[in-house]
Amino acid sequence: MTSKKDVYIVLTGTGTAFSGFIKWFTKADLNHASIAFDSELREVYSFGRKKMHNPFVAGLIQENFIHPFYSSANCSIYQLRVSAAEYDAMYNHVQGMMKNQERYKYHLLGLIGVLLNVKIDRENAYFCSHFVASLFENTAVQPVNKPSCFVTPEDFALSLCSHKIFSGKLSYYVRRAQRASTRSTNIPLHTPSVATRMMRMNEERTEGVI
Repeated sequence: MTSKKDVYIVLTGTGTAFSGFIKWFTKADLNHASIAFDSELREVYSFGRKKMHNPFVAGLIQENFIHPFYSSANCSIYQLRVSAAEYDAMYNHVQGMMKNQERYKYHLLGLIGVLLNVKIDRENAYFCSHFVASLFENTAVQPVNKPSCFVTPEDFALSLCSHKIFSGKLSYYVRRAQRASTRSTNIPLHTPSVATRMMRMNEERTEGVI
């Protein structure tokens, strides 16, 4: 039996002026996409701002979701299962990119290409959802049925409804998931995963239990 691992697509909306500018084009509330390699969102990568208060200095980043910048951000989180080999290939590919982080630039022209439905190539340049979608190109899992250069965060939201494990405040999810992870060191192996428990907590929160 092939071993499986989970990766997570995280869509966020921070409410910043730049996010509002993107929303004006997309008409979607969550306009940033990231890839996470753990359910606690400790290892999260994307293309975005390198300086929290300057959206024009952007490129490949590892995101820190406990930073105050994200304190009021809304999010949706989607869990996708890939083979262990695919997970390792995706993770190692990102780590290889991170070793040459300064080489990678934010592909603002690519966003314009999405609006015009025209592919605009630029070496070592991505926008957030383009980057996330590209990581799945060599896996059996295809989150969105279109070329990665045309994928938007909203495409993930529309295609992955059945994979959603959480929708709400990002800070709430991170706080509860990391707390659950800390406790799990003393929990029997048959206990549901952190992501599964967070999905249940989200359902309960939606129903007004939490």
